[in-house]
Amino acid sequence: MTAITKLALGAMGRLRPRPPQGDAPPAIELPTPEKHGGMPLMEALARRHSSREFATDALPLPLLSGLLWAAFGVNRADDGGRTAPSALNAQEIDVYVALPSGAYRYDARAHSLQLVAASDLRRVTGYQDFVDEAPLDLVYVADHRRMKLVPAAQRESYASAAAGAIAENVYLFAASSGLATVIRAWIDRSAIADALGLDHDQQVLLSQTVGYPKR
Repeated sequence: MTAITKLALGAMGRLRPRPPQGDAPPAIELPTPEKHGGMPLMEALARRHSSREFATDALPLPLLSGLLWAAFGVNRADDGGRTAPSALNAQEIDVYVALPSGAYRYDARAHSLQLVAASDLRRVTGYQDFVDEAPLDLVYVADHRRMKLVPAAQRESYASAAAGAIAENVYLFAASSGLATVIRAWIDRSAIADALGLDHDQQVLLSQTVGYPKR
């Protein structure tokens, strides 16, 4: 679907998910992430870049596990600390994963994916045509109920900073693992919120496409 078509459908409030491809299990238990090795940090920084061309191949579960843990996983079991910072440790960002079989919320503490919508939301996560066929799109959602200690007028800026830190973790993991990625702010936030079943306390901030580079 072209960007112009998506814009037109969005303007009419008719940008909708596609039927799922295959069965969508209610939960996906992710394997234990590999927390050692990988590319040295300075090399990953040198290779970090945005890409808008993706192969359609699915990421195997071990690679998806590492990606999500790097993004916003628990790296301190004693206090539940995460791999990306948040103001006052609110941990207000939820990471949603749009797969061909369904949309899932990443449960960092259980290191698992929980089904929220049994449909293919990828085309809804952005206006660009590549989001339709890339293997997965991440959506970063701020839950303002976790930010009660932050003044209401500052919550969006605080949450956006947290989402940006998560997105950069994804960039560095992608660079280290030979994946392609791009962060996207040109999105139909209302369509995404409807497709994910979000409520008024949950705010869609950004999307990020991840996959193998197009050959």
